[in-house]
Amino acid sequence: MTSDDVRPVATLWQLALAKDRLFCSVYRGDGGLQLRLESSTSVIMSEPFDMQPRMMARTQALRESLKRRGWREFSN
Repeated sequence: MTSDDVRPVATLWQLALAKDRLFCSVYRGDGGLQLRLESSTSVIMSEPFDMQPRMMARTQALRESLKRRGWREFSN
């Protein structure tokens, strides 16, 4: 495994606005878990992640903030 080798672990949520899609996902790599906010074409944000209530609450707050701005949940 190289330092850039990351594997998806879970998708926490998916949102859509018109044709745009956002995915909040957790990946595992050499450095541990990583949280990513991704569009269909690129990584918007990436940061270290631990499965603590504080981090889970932060992802939910981001989700709720985006939903207040018009984003809606979707599933594949």
